[in-house]
Amino acid sequence: MEKYMVFVYGTLRKHQSNHYLLISAPCIASQCWTVGKLIDSENGYPYLVSSASGRVYGELYLVDQLQLKALDTLEGYYGSNQNNYYIRSKQLINTDSENYEAFVYLLPNEKLTPNLKEIKNGDWSVNQLLKQKQPLFYFAYGSCMDAERFKLAGVNHYFQKVIGRGILEHYHLRFTRKAHDGGRADIVEEAGAVEGKVYEIPHEALSYLYRREGVNAGCYRPTVIDINVNGRPLTNILTFVVVDKEPETAPPEHYIEEILRGGNGFLSEEYMGKVRKQLKECFNFNI
Repeated sequence: MEKYMVFVYGTLRKHQSNHYLLISAPCIASQCWTVGKLIDSENGYPYLVSSASGRVYGELYLVDQLQLKALDTLEGYYGSNQNNYYIRSKQLINTDSENYEAFVYLLPNEKLTPNLKEIKNGDWSVNQLLKQKQPLFYFAYGSCMDAERFKLAGVNHYFQKVIGRGILEHYHLRFTRKAHDGGRADIVEEAGAVEGKVYEIPHEALSYLYRREGVNAGCYRPTVIDINVNGRPLTNILTFVVVDKEPETAPPEHYIEEILRGGNGFLSEEYMGKVRKQLKECFNFNI
């Protein structure tokens, strides 16, 4: 049976209301994006509209003919030259490892209702998560595992509740963000696993994390992941990833110290050993 790549950005994503249509489809990438703008329909789902600029984040799936037909029915697509609600067309989808051409469902610009708001971060899952009133779970895998900078910034009280050691499968720790003094940590979707601290934080902590991660400057972006914490799965966990990934750059010593200080005695000895080995092999650090 023929297979098709489909990029989804709204209610078809993991843990969203229509994801059941893709429950048996292989997920090719959970961290991917395409060019466009994401608009809040105000009816519980977003629109993707064509644009020469902007990024819309989502997930990439491999579907068969029956699954594609079910998606067409949901999106009101009946075929070319028909009275369709959405257009189904192919676009370039960017992932952490390579690019693909995949079907996307676009709302024609002429059907866009005036005065609807753009979802500026381009991520429906993050948008939905941050609307919730209850505290958030936050996965820190780099320098945010270390409390010293929280104390210096006067925000340590936001990060007192550590619920456990988180394990993020199918990702690898890399240093793809080039700062003025060296590389900064990132999680890249590839074979491996990344460990980190999982905090329960109030929404008030977000302004600090957004400043620290340079979200408004386009350095990192918030994203939603699933992890295992103390042997049990947790979904819809907030973390931050590098927006424009570059070839790895050696991190400065003070930054490595923060990561190791935050992880030592908390993350597994096996994982900490792998991090030290990685730093030695990639950047010639003797730790």
